[in-house]
Amino acid sequence: MKFSLTDPYYSEKLKVLDVLHKVIDPELFINVVDLGLIYNIDFCDSKHVKVTMTLSTPHCPMGEAITNSVKHAVELLFDKVVAEIDLTFSPPWSFEMLSDEGKTQLGLK
Repeated sequence: MKFSLTDPYYSEKLKVLDVLHKVIDPELFINVVDLGLIYNIDFCDSKHVKVTMTLSTPHCPMGEAITNSVKHAVELLFDKVVAEIDLTFSPPWSFEMLSDEGKTQLGLK
C-alpha cells in the first residue's frame, strides 16, 4: 500500500499503517499488514478514518476479533478519532497479497 506525499493525511496514514503492524491474526500469528488484509486507509476528515480490509476467508472464525482489533488500535492511536472498518471480499484474499515478510513468516519464501 502506497500513499501520496501530497495527501494531507500522509503522516497520519503512515502512523495507522505502523500501528496495524501490531494487530496480529490470532490463528496465523502474523500482523494484518503483512498478511495483506489491509486494502486502504482513508481519512474522511481529521476525526474519521475508514480502514478497508478483508479477511483470509469470508467465514474466518476470528474475523470479528480481527476487525475489532483493527478498529481499537486505530482509535487508541489518535485522540477522539472514530475508525470505521469497511470489510470487503472484493478482491478476495490470496497468498499473493502477502508481503515478503509475511511469506517469510509463513515459510513460503
